[in-house]
Amino acid sequence: MLNKFMHAAEHAAAVWGPAAHGDPDAPVVHKHDAFEDASEEDLRGFEIVTDSEGHHYAVRKNP
Repeated sequence: MLNKFMHAAEHAAAVWGPAAHGDPDAPVVHKHDAFEDASEEDLRGFEIVTDSEGHHYAVRKNP
């Protein structure tokens, strides 16, 4: 099974080139586009509630 995966990975690397590895310690850069702005606006309508057992829930705020 592992040999099949390695063969497929080698074939993919031959076609598309080696995998690019970024710096894992680099900060995440968020590019604010229209979709992300709309998502953030929608999420403002929720609040996080914690029950007596420590479970967290997102609850829509009342208008």
